[in-house]
Amino acid sequence: MDTKKIAFARVTGLKALITILLILFFSLRVVSQGGGIKWASDGNSYYRMEKGELVKYTLPDSKSSVVISKNQLTPQGSTSPLRISFYAFSDDQQKVLLFTNTKKVWRLNTRGDYWVLDMKTGSLNQLGKTLPASSLMFAKFSPDGKSAAFVSGNNIYVEDLSTSQIKAMTTNGTVTLINGTFDWAYEEEFYCRDGFRWSPDSKSIAYWQIDASSIKKFYLVNYTDSIYSKLIPIEYPKVGEKPSSCKVGVVNVADAKTTWMDVPGDPAQNYIVRMEFIPFSGNLLIQQLNRKQNTSRLMNIEPATGKSKIIQEETDAAWVDVYQPGNPYTIDFTNSFIWLNETKSILWASEKDGWNHLYQISLEGKPEKLVTKGNFDMMDLKFTDIKGGYVYFLASPDNATQKYLYRTKLNGTAAPELLTPASLKGTNDYSFSATGKYALHTFSSISIKPAREFLSVVNQKTLVEKEGIIARLDSLKGKPTAELFRITTSDNVEMDGWMVKPDNFDPSKKYPVVFYVYTEPASATVTDTYGVGRNSLYNGDMKADGYIYISLDNRGTPAFKGRAWRKSIYRNIGQINIHDQALAAKEILKWSFVDPERIAVWGWSGGGTATLNLLFQYPEIYKTGIAIAAVGNELTYDNIYQERYMGLPQENMEDFVKGSPITYAKNLKGNLLYIHGTGDDNVHYQNAEMLINELVKYNRQFQFMPYPNRTHSISEGPGTSEHLSTLYTNYLRMYCPPGGR
Repeated sequence: MDTKKIAFARVTGLKALITILLILFFSLRVVSQGGGIKWASDGNSYYRMEKGELVKYTLPDSKSSVVISKNQLTPQGSTSPLRISFYAFSDDQQKVLLFTNTKKVWRLNTRGDYWVLDMKTGSLNQLGKTLPASSLMFAKFSPDGKSAAFVSGNNIYVEDLSTSQIKAMTTNGTVTLINGTFDWAYEEEFYCRDGFRWSPDSKSIAYWQIDASSIKKFYLVNYTDSIYSKLIPIEYPKVGEKPSSCKVGVVNVADAKTTWMDVPGDPAQNYIVRMEFIPFSGNLLIQQLNRKQNTSRLMNIEPATGKSKIIQEETDAAWVDVYQPGNPYTIDFTNSFIWLNETKSILWASEKDGWNHLYQISLEGKPEKLVTKGNFDMMDLKFTDIKGGYVYFLASPDNATQKYLYRTKLNGTAAPELLTPASLKGTNDYSFSATGKYALHTFSSISIKPAREFLSVVNQKTLVEKEGIIARLDSLKGKPTAELFRITTSDNVEMDGWMVKPDNFDPSKKYPVVFYVYTEPASATVTDTYGVGRNSLYNGDMKADGYIYISLDNRGTPAFKGRAWRKSIYRNIGQINIHDQALAAKEILKWSFVDPERIAVWGWSGGGTATLNLLFQYPEIYKTGIAIAAVGNELTYDNIYQERYMGLPQENMEDFVKGSPITYAKNLKGNLLYIHGTGDDNVHYQNAEMLINELVKYNRQFQFMPYPNRTHSISEGPGTSEHLSTLYTNYLRMYCPPGGR
């Protein structure tokens, strides 16, 4: 009943993370997905790191006790305790794996040092002592607790915990031959990081091997750290270029010999996005996507022979989503399966009936069963109660900006039952204990500040009445940070939006409007949560200065409005999303208090791309634009993301041309501030120079700010954030002056 073990169907890229950070969504999501706690295996308690110590709280009365003290975390010969970034218990709870001295790998700090604390003896020993410092990745105990496996230098190792003897399971790892972890594209677009799995009997390890040797290198250039430039190579598969080759092997721990699995299809034209040992049987279950990502196959594989059998196949005219449950921005995130009926079936999610629903998929060839039923999207699975026969999930049939907890029978015989109290209108989330007895419930809305409570799941009652959210609702009320609204375009498309009006708003005056956009399948911006509508880039108070601030979700954003809404953007990025945003803006321009001469738009990453397209394609609407880290030419971005949503340029090049801002750069009439980090490994700086060339060609004047060696977040280096905020704010105030007139 591990709530992480699920097979689902939606993926979102890191492109959304930056935008979420900027408008405060990310901090709210972190709160909603566990609140910094880790549930204990007993189902009655949870752990938290407090003041450098691990503390255990036991429910229902929340009694606390120190489980691991600073003294226990202090290595022999040291005067300082380890600073713990991550911890994990062995299955028998007798050992604890501790992660420290971490280093960033692309997006997260997934490389560092690991230590093992023996709870019985109190001994504290470092893993991989003979390997380079801060080089270990994804260490985990074997099921029997006798060993630990980890990756270092793109090779897999196993260490005997009783003798500290280290044994290499692979020895051929290089920069481009990657064992047990992944390359840039897999991590960025599938959240694949941890690339190996222990067998249930602790005798073997299944692992991914990525061969990126045929992937062309893209070079970032560092001009500032020495008097000679330094090239920084990245194996980055651009759209239209074939993917890295991928295969799965099973290595025997005793002799370090690998048996390669016979996965059908060209390994360089397919992706393996999920792999796990089937409990009890010892076989592997993997999910394979074809290159276009419109066909998904589930395969049962015998590790001893490598023989595979396809047990389920699903296709979509657009793409098959690979949903990642929980928070994919944590190092222990794995996208696994949830086993039902003594591992004879799994829980799966699909949009095959037009809505995202849960299904039971048999591993024995029996007919599938629809679990959640109705004209609504299952937003997220929260817990599967196999013994009780229930599944708990989030949904909001009537309002895509909100979330509520529902449950239904696992056998699909019951209608969904709403569990969230009717008075909590807004965004609810739940983190269930290991057994499902308790849950941490979080809630906020446009007008209610974020709050949390521990619940008894069986009756949905708060454990401490005075700490219950409903009991505190009056005290939690805050001044709404925005107001939600809906607008219908001339195409009869209804879009959700939020709006922040100026302080002392006077409807007889006309105000400037600043649109915040993202618009692509990676993120929706309109949610009924507290803090929505804040702009952390603006150095000041937009409301006090006299701006109207608006964001809208167009067709193609991952709003929970059904498959047709989300997948209408297939082969239409840069077209349908831009069209919807512009038509909605035209309706807003009809409002008597809007000044049509002061209309600005801004966005980051995909939002920067949308900003450019809106400014270029609809210059009669948008007078000022600030585009940050934008994709100026769709042909420069990675193949996994771009081919998923746009197809192959070899087959439909015209769609890429029509969707790229560079195609319309000659139409620029308004004011453009373009910002990009030269060290951006995600959206390459070449986008800026390609776009600049096109603007120069047509004598279009604009302002440009390159940030040397900064990545996609443009956050590195002293003074960077303040400089960016000042630049953004001054430009907006100059070219889209605030205040009512």
